[in-house]
Amino acid sequence: MHLFSPSSSPTSKATLTLFSPSQNPNNNSKFYFKIHTKTRTTIPCSSKESPPVLDPKPLSLESSRTNEPNSQESNIVIESKRDSLEGMLVVRRPEMEVAGEDSAESSGKESDDDNTKSVAVIDVGLEEFAKKMSVFEPERVGSSGSSPQEKPLNVNLDLALYKAKVLARRLKYKEAEEILQKCTSYWPEDGRPYVALGKILGKQSKTAAARAVYEKGCQATQGENPYIWQCWAVLENKMGNMRRARELFDAATVADKRHVAAWHGWAILELKQGNVKKARQLLAKGLKFCGGNEYVYQTLALLEAKANRYEQAQYLFRQATKCNPKSCASWLAWAQLEMQKENNLVARKLFEKAVQASPKNRFAWHVWGVFESNIGNIEKARKLLTIGHALNPRDPVLLQSLALLEYKHSTANLARVLFRKASELDPRHQPVWIAWGWMEWKEGNIPTARELYQKALSIDSTTESAARCLQAWGVLEQRAGNLSAARRLFRSSLNINSQSYVTWMTWAKLEDDQGNNVRAEEIRNLYFQQRTEVVDDVSWVTGFLDILDPAVDSIKKLLNMDQDPYKKAQEALRNISRGEEKGGDDSSAGNSSSNNIGNDKEGGGSSGLDLDSFIKERLSLDATKLDVNLETSAASPAPWRGKSPRSIWKPVKSNRKNVAKF
Repeated sequence: MHLFSPSSSPTSKATLTLFSPSQNPNNNSKFYFKIHTKTRTTIPCSSKESPPVLDPKPLSLESSRTNEPNSQESNIVIESKRDSLEGMLVVRRPEMEVAGEDSAESSGKESDDDNTKSVAVIDVGLEEFAKKMSVFEPERVGSSGSSPQEKPLNVNLDLALYKAKVLARRLKYKEAEEILQKCTSYWPEDGRPYVALGKILGKQSKTAAARAVYEKGCQATQGENPYIWQCWAVLENKMGNMRRARELFDAATVADKRHVAAWHGWAILELKQGNVKKARQLLAKGLKFCGGNEYVYQTLALLEAKANRYEQAQYLFRQATKCNPKSCASWLAWAQLEMQKENNLVARKLFEKAVQASPKNRFAWHVWGVFESNIGNIEKARKLLTIGHALNPRDPVLLQSLALLEYKHSTANLARVLFRKASELDPRHQPVWIAWGWMEWKEGNIPTARELYQKALSIDSTTESAARCLQAWGVLEQRAGNLSAARRLFRSSLNINSQSYVTWMTWAKLEDDQGNNVRAEEIRNLYFQQRTEVVDDVSWVTGFLDILDPAVDSIKKLLNMDQDPYKKAQEALRNISRGEEKGGDDSSAGNSSSNNIGNDKEGGGSSGLDLDSFIKERLSLDATKLDVNLETSAASPAPWRGKSPRSIWKPVKSNRKNVAKF
C-alpha cells in the first residue's frame, strides 16, 4: 500500500511511503514510515476529522488537530528540520485492538477512504499509548542499565522482625527501630512491624510516637488488622484514656471477632473500672466467637474465686488447663486459690505442674517459695528461691523475698547484702526499697529507714506501692511519737488508695490510743461510706456454664448456691481420706472436684516431683552447689550478653565470712 504526493507540482520533492508489515519482514513493528522532506507538502485526505501533525523531532511525537469550518477535508502537514538521511523517523507502534466496523459500511467504501481511516485510527491509538507508557520519555529510553527497585522476599521480613526482637531484648532500641522502619516501608501491608515498633516506643515512654505508628499501621492495612487496634487500645488504657481505649477495642473486634486478645483486654479494662457484669459479657463473647481460651477461662475463674464460688472457679481452672496444659499462669492461679483455702497438698501439686510447664518461669519459683515459707518449710523455700534466682539472675523480686527469708531465719547482714544487690539490679523497683526500709525499722535504724522510704517515694508517688510505703512510714512515725507526721502520712496514703482497709483502721487505732474515740469512730464511718462494693450478679452463671458444657450434668449441681462450700469441701476431704486408705490414686490434680481438694496443715507431705532430678535434667543445675552470688557490682554486664546459657546457671560460691564486714 503506497501513498504518493502529487507529482504534477514541479516544486514538490516530498515523498510519503507507507509499508505494510508484510512488505518489510525485517521490521517487528506493525507500521513503518519512511519520510524524505525538504519542502512542505500537502496531501489531501477525505475524512471528517483531520489527522494530527507530525513533527519529526528526535524521539518525540506531537499531535495537533485543525478544523476548518467551511470545508469537509483536512490536511496532513509534515515538517522536517534535518537532511533526508538524518530525518528518517522510525516509530514502533504496538498492536491495538480496533473495534470492527459494520460489514455493510465497510463493503460500500472505496480504497482511498479505507487507507485514510486506518491512518487516523493509528494516530489516535498512538496518542493514547504515548500518554500511558513512559517509553517515549528520553531519560527512560536512554538509560539501559537502570531498573526499578525490587521488593525483598517475605522471608526477609521474618528475619528482620526476629533481629529487631533480639535487639529490643538487649535494650538496643534505636537499632531495632531502624530495622522496623525499613520493614514498614518495604511491607506496608503487614501489621507485624507496626505492632513491634509501637511496643518498643511504648517501653521507652514515647507514647505520642507509638500512637502515630499505630495510626499509620491502621491506615496502611485499611483497618483490617485487629492486632494493631488491640495494641493501640492497650496503649490508650495505660495512658488513662478509657473512652478511647474502649473505642479501639471495639474496632479490633469489628476487624476480627475471633481475635480473643481484644475481648480479653476489653474485659480487663471493664474489671478495673468496676464493671463486672460488662466484663463477664465480653468474656462470654470471647468464648463464643473464639472457642476455648486459657486466659478467658482463667479470668472467669478468678472472678468466681473472688465471689467465693469455689467450685465454679475450680471447674473454670480445669477448663483453662485443658485448653493449654503448658499454661504456667493457669496452674499458678489455681495453686494460689488452693493455697488460700489451705489445701496445701493440692497447691503443692499444682505448683509442680506450673514449673514443669515452664521451668524458667520466675513467677512460678517465687510464688512456690513464698508458699513453702509460709507453711514453715524454710529449707525448701530457700532452695526454690535460689533456683529461681539462678535461672533469672536479673529479677529483683526473687532476691527481695530471699532477703526477707534470711532476715527472719538468718542474719540481718545477709539480708542487707541481698537487698543491696536487688536494688542494683533494678533501682526503680519500689517494693525492694520498701521492704529494705521495713527491715531497718525493725532493726531500730530509724534514720536509715526514713531514707529508704524516701527513696521509694522519689521513684513514683502515685502507685499502689507508694500508698503502702506511706502507710508503713506512718506507722514508723507513730511508734516514734511523731503523731502529726503519722496523720499526714496516713492521709497521703488514702489519697492514693482510698480503699485500703489497713490504712483506715491503723489511723483509727492511732486516734483510739490518743483517747480521741469520737475521731476514731468518724474515721471508721468514713471508710464504710466511701467504700466501693462491687455487687456481682450470679444469675448469669447458669446460662453461661450451660453454654460451656451442656452435656455435663454434674455442672448443674455446682449452681446450687444454697449449699455451704465449706461443708462440701470437708465432705470431699473425708472422701479423699477414705480413698487413700483404700489405696486410691490421687496422682492427677485436675481429674474431679473431689480429687482437687486436699489438706496438709502441717506443711509436710510427700511430693510427686523429684526436684533435684528435675533441675538437673531440665535445667542442668546441681542442687548441691546452688548458692547466691553476693558480689554487688552495678557495672557487671547482663548475663545474656556474650555468655552461653550454661554460664548463666553456673553457681558461684560465696564467702560467708565476708558478710559480717558489710
